[in-house]
Amino acid sequence: MNSIRYATIIRSVHALLLSLLVAGFLAACSPSNDPDEIWSEFSSQEKPWTRWWWMGNTVNKENITIQLEAFAAAGLGGVEITPIYGVKGYEKQFIDFLSPEWMEMLEHTLQESDRLGLGVDMVMGTGWPFGGPQVEPQFAASRLWVKKYRIDADATFHETIQMDDPKQRGLAELQHVFYFDNNERKDITPLVKEGVLTFTPSENTELYAVFCAKTRQRVKRAAPGGDGYTLDHFSEAAFNDYAIPYETALPKTTGSLRALFNDSYEVYNADYSPVLLETFLENRQYDLLDHLPALLEKPEGEAYERILSDYRETLSDLLINDFARSWDQWSNALGIKTKYQAHGSPGNLIDLYAAADIPECEMFGSPVYDIPGYRRDTSNIRKGDSNKMMLKFSSSAAHLQGNELVSSESFTWLREHFKTALHHCKPVTDDFFLSGVNHMFLHGSTYTPSEGLWPGFKFYASVNFNPTNTIWHDAPYLFAYIARCQSILQKASSDNEVLLYWPVYDAYAQAGKERLLLQLGIHSIEEWMLETSFYEIAETLDQKGFGFDFISDKFILGASAKNGMLKLAENASYQAIIVPDMQYIPLETMQKLVELKEKGATVLFAGQPSSVPGYYEYATQNSRLHQLIQSHPEWFREDLDVEKELNNKGIFGEKATAAGLKFIRKKLDGAPVYFVANHTPSVIDEYVTFNAPSRSVLLLDPMTGKKGIAKTHADKNTTDVKLYLEPGASMFILMSKAKLSTDEWKYPRKFNGAIPVTGDWHITFPGEPAGELPALEMAQLSSWTGAGEQYAGYSGTAVYTTTFRLEATTADGYRLDLGDVRESARVFVNGTFAGALIAHPFSLDISDLVVEGENTLKIEVTNLPANRLREMEINGVEWKKFYEINMVNIHYKEFDATVWEPTPSGLIGEVNLVPVYYQ
Repeated sequence: MNSIRYATIIRSVHALLLSLLVAGFLAACSPSNDPDEIWSEFSSQEKPWTRWWWMGNTVNKENITIQLEAFAAAGLGGVEITPIYGVKGYEKQFIDFLSPEWMEMLEHTLQESDRLGLGVDMVMGTGWPFGGPQVEPQFAASRLWVKKYRIDADATFHETIQMDDPKQRGLAELQHVFYFDNNERKDITPLVKEGVLTFTPSENTELYAVFCAKTRQRVKRAAPGGDGYTLDHFSEAAFNDYAIPYETALPKTTGSLRALFNDSYEVYNADYSPVLLETFLENRQYDLLDHLPALLEKPEGEAYERILSDYRETLSDLLINDFARSWDQWSNALGIKTKYQAHGSPGNLIDLYAAADIPECEMFGSPVYDIPGYRRDTSNIRKGDSNKMMLKFSSSAAHLQGNELVSSESFTWLREHFKTALHHCKPVTDDFFLSGVNHMFLHGSTYTPSEGLWPGFKFYASVNFNPTNTIWHDAPYLFAYIARCQSILQKASSDNEVLLYWPVYDAYAQAGKERLLLQLGIHSIEEWMLETSFYEIAETLDQKGFGFDFISDKFILGASAKNGMLKLAENASYQAIIVPDMQYIPLETMQKLVELKEKGATVLFAGQPSSVPGYYEYATQNSRLHQLIQSHPEWFREDLDVEKELNNKGIFGEKATAAGLKFIRKKLDGAPVYFVANHTPSVIDEYVTFNAPSRSVLLLDPMTGKKGIAKTHADKNTTDVKLYLEPGASMFILMSKAKLSTDEWKYPRKFNGAIPVTGDWHITFPGEPAGELPALEMAQLSSWTGAGEQYAGYSGTAVYTTTFRLEATTADGYRLDLGDVRESARVFVNGTFAGALIAHPFSLDISDLVVEGENTLKIEVTNLPANRLREMEINGVEWKKFYEINMVNIHYKEFDATVWEPTPSGLIGEVNLVPVYYQ
């Protein structure tokens, strides 16, 4: 099929899908008679949302409705609108951003989303970062530029003071002209008349001309009507000017717009603002111009580090106060929340994330997992920038304030285009939840008109969760898994017991000190985080099973101590704070830590700070700092055993990590609830100790919705919970002090010899685009791509049917193990739906469906879209017709599917029936 016909299909079955897949699908997979009605229904916010790219704003009401209905039917809870560059051939359908026609499309989206129970966020701009046609040069991203002139004694200098770069003419603003006389700065800016300086020095002189130059960066991947300069993110005046078009447009909407979004900080080379020198003087208490030569020449030594730290701290101050908080206050005044990706910013990440209503993190690339069968072909991946500690900056910012909503940009560049399977997504999903995320945004879905050529519109860095993608067939099961997890994680509150201080001033002074700008991003953590005591302690806490958050100086200064607890907000209390080894700590931070410790809080120092940061009166402040340290020398220990010292204070790590489990602990209605995942290569089949007393423990499987009362051994402070988790599996563990009344969890005692399903397999290909592909017969299962060239290009769902006989046994039940599945499957036994398998382990319980004697087995297997795309390109069909970056591969090189080998598809290898004996 050359056209996308899903529009008609979605329309015709929409009522059925909406009732079954939304109201019934999630509930049907949920536990029945649950005492707390867990997973009985889900709010839109508890479901996953998706970033929705509007390419060229080539949207219309009919297709907006079609796609929103498809999203709702599949189990998504909302969309985040991001307008980007357009598609060639559709120019007449482009709509300028924020034009009356565009606002009409937004209003239709809001109204339809309200009707369907979906939420809507949108980017405050097009592409990224913030910027657009309304950004005048004076409010555009800026950089510091200093030009030096050498003038001989008694020689008259008469010259236009300007930058050498002709592209800066008319953009760069001359701010100061000065020289030094016996180390005293002499300002001669008033001598500049109409850009020309006339000056005669009495001695040989070096003249400094300071310019506020412009980076000239324009909005990246801008949509029609959105092109323009990138915004100066260090200026409140710049933001206020930028917001004017939105102040006119957004109040006119009548639908529900939940939040405005700010993508990761990709503002390049912006290290200055017209207001920086004034702010520097006010915040750092000395004039930066007096020390500008040192900042430019980067001499070795302490003074340069201190001035550099002050410069970077001032950038952080401006970014937090003049941009992030201004944006948040402005948005909230309109009744709209803010959602902020702070990573990559030249500022204190904790405070930046905390400035927004919803902090958002992201992973980038392909993480590594030891799950057997988890495929990570080197040709389809790029390095995974997915460090858990990076993710925890965003969740920490929320937890410190007692705010629980933490979102994530999910699956960015997880695999090569058209080669991401649902099983690739599942453990990544787990890792987001384990780091504190509780609201996932897919990256993402591209708006595609129904009449377009397959594969439709495609954004270059996404999985593309769309009906045009074959994985959409079984994506509702992934979405249901996410919804079940998020429904608990959003209702629960953080239960981390330890705080870890982040010494940002060491990064300000020492990381990348060959340049002014330090951007704290996910791609550069080796520069500013990995080789630090902070990171080492964070890893130790994680490995030893402690729940912890990071804390900044700002939040330490706002903390109080009572009854041995550290309190930061109404719903944010901790049992201890650890201060890693570092060089620089502000005097007021150390004073507050000493105060908290003297009031009974547990404050552990893993080293002795050397100095206060910054340049102003640092010798005097250092004297006071050293007095504080010397008054309690026993507190500061370079050999601190973190686990031992926490144990001595009655704070114990969870034993789940020793068993090989990843976990996060939260509190649900005051009771501990754990989310655990087994990402090891082995089955975890043992009693695991959890640091919570209980009378009953409820196990909840978020993949299937099954639940049951666990086998336990409890004492006063802990509960040993019997777990059986195969590699790749996850579980919620709810502790209850009450006696729960529901079925007991079934634990397999042994699996007694697999029984191969040996009958011949009949395979049909009912899905498009193959039309009438001939059926296949296989005695031994293998990839259908090996059956001939006509099958090598098939992407879609194939139906496998066979029969098998089951003889009488003493088994308590049976599991069906599908072995190697490429890539997802729905299983029917004797005509009854048994379940869907989208991730490891690819097995399910069919005990209630099999009978003695003859049984029929039908398995619908869906592969990836890669083979169809490969065949399409081999046949010379051109689909990559996008403006701007067009389409690149995972390494940002030219995308070429003709070089691919056919991707293995279907059931590959033996399918087994496994007798199960329960304990």
